[in-house]
Amino acid sequence: MEHKEFELQKQICNYLEMQYPKVIFLSDTIASCKLTLMQAVRNKKIQKNGFKIPDLLILEPKGNYSGLFIELKNETPFKKDGEIKASQKDHLKNQAISINLLNGKGYYSCFSWGFEMTKKIIDEYLK
Repeated sequence: MEHKEFELQKQICNYLEMQYPKVIFLSDTIASCKLTLMQAVRNKKIQKNGFKIPDLLILEPKGNYSGLFIELKNETPFKKDGEIKASQKDHLKNQAISINLLNGKGYYSCFSWGFEMTKKIIDEYLK
């Protein structure tokens, strides 16, 4: 995760702590860490091959959903026509596949970019 995305992740986690103190959530930290070769090998051995876990996991069932999972971005990962931007196409495509898999399993999972958009998604979900 880029430094800017990590700052967004911190802002969102602080918001969750303040506004929803009883809600359990996890935040992916691996993306913002530079792993040693040994750590990267060990991490790969315990992860689902090809699955990209979203940055934020809110473990709170609501309505028809088992939880809210958000892949955080600083800006939209989509072009105006709705296709994924070419600059990180494979990475974003794999994230989109994982989001679709999670939605199919009963989670609300999505991309979100920026603090206000992410806050709105969280607030609407947790109402």
